[in-house]
Amino acid sequence: MKQTLAVAAILLAAGGVSTLAHHPFDAEYDWKKPVTITGTVTKLEWKNPHAALTMKGKDDSGAESDWMVELGSPATLTRAGWTSKQLRAGEQITVDGWLAKDGSKRVSGKSVTPSGGHELFAAGAFFDRASSQASRRTHGAAATSGTTSTGTKPTNTPKR
Repeated sequence: MKQTLAVAAILLAAGGVSTLAHHPFDAEYDWKKPVTITGTVTKLEWKNPHAALTMKGKDDSGAESDWMVELGSPATLTRAGWTSKQLRAGEQITVDGWLAKDGSKRVSGKSVTPSGGHELFAAGAFFDRASSQASRRTHGAAATSGTTSTGTKPTNTPKR
């Protein structure tokens, strides 16, 4: 019994760490402060809950710094056409996103555009917020109107 409780406590603690690492956009980033950064890739970390891109670049004011760009999860980026080898160190890129509220050199990514390439959806935390709000609106409408999100009446299928 003690062993079972110990294992359960370890699993709960491990799950709690990843839950704490995932945060809402509004907690860290300011949607009223969009930014464009142009520079070179330092590193792409393909990890959960968010992939991270580090780069050396210049912001809209021309100030050069080391930046950390928070991207979406690897699964979301893969669905958007990314691979873990998408960007290599030294590659020229342009990033559009939103600045951190605390003034640090961190950005929630909106898009990443390699030089000579096409714009890639960065799936940053802002889009987690937007999709969860859209989901609540859709589910709320279906619950109050008696229709599904496609506008059709739900059918009651007998359980087998």
